[in-house]
Amino acid sequence: MPFRETLLLVQKCAHTFSFYDLATGLAQKHIVLPNFPHEFTVDAARGLAYVGHYGIETASHLGDMGGHSVFVIDLAQQKHVATLNLWPYYRPHGLAVDGQGRLFVMSEAHNVLLRFSDPATVHVPDLAVPSGGYKTHLFALSRDAQTAYALNLLSNTVTKIKPNDPTFAPVAMVPGPVPEGNVLSADESLLYVANRGDDSIVAVDTETMKIVARGKTRRDPNRVYRIKGAQGDELLLTTNSGEHSLSVFGTDLQEQRCFALPSNPLALSFHPVERAVYISFQDDTVRRLDLDSFEFGQQIKTLREPDSSYVWRH
Repeated sequence: MPFRETLLLVQKCAHTFSFYDLATGLAQKHIVLPNFPHEFTVDAARGLAYVGHYGIETASHLGDMGGHSVFVIDLAQQKHVATLNLWPYYRPHGLAVDGQGRLFVMSEAHNVLLRFSDPATVHVPDLAVPSGGYKTHLFALSRDAQTAYALNLLSNTVTKIKPNDPTFAPVAMVPGPVPEGNVLSADESLLYVANRGDDSIVAVDTETMKIVARGKTRRDPNRVYRIKGAQGDELLLTTNSGEHSLSVFGTDLQEQRCFALPSNPLALSFHPVERAVYISFQDDTVRRLDLDSFEFGQQIKTLREPDSSYVWRH
């Protein structure tokens, strides 16, 4: 029986978690959530999505503390089935699930990484670990979930922390101003960090927490992703919010190519088997980009502010 493919999509300013049929590009279901859901992750069994209730529009918007919940979405039922409670921690942003099914959630408002060891049945965290920085927005989690690298927008640091060991003292380094985009190398020996404050990209040795390479990006690189090139080599993509472009870098952090995008890129997700990505744009469109030709194909018209996405094969 052939797979069906559905694009799971948070639409931040439409306040929905949505299902789009990739065969037709048409919306199947919009689940309305409290205002400004943001990042989400999918469990290893691809049965549940966990959606953070950030609660304000962006990290730079002023306002109250934001949300303190993670919404659990049953993908087969297309239904909001449970809510995880983070109180007294607010503004969940980065999320990740490990191979054991444990959910890790970063509270940006309180700079704390929370662990839910059994999020399907226990709806409160069982461990909280300080990030070691300020305004911690995103984090990269190692495959074994024993180490995380927190990106701290206001302290301008990356901190190495141990999500399951509250006695470990965070190890901090400065990659550049306003570090946000991040991705681990395939062997996890390097963390690539995009700095929005000075338009740079750096490679950080994850053992020593020292910068081992540095490159120049285009304006305002909001995200960095790792891909395989046509020859199987490791490459990096940066989405450059400040000039609406996408750049391809080698692991030497030298730009190999750059091309203009039709609108401001907000987020990107990978097709699980094909060499293609789906980019969410601020013009309320998700577009498919072929990673060999670097040409756009399918365009999906969305509701307001499409953001994080995931291609669900089922």
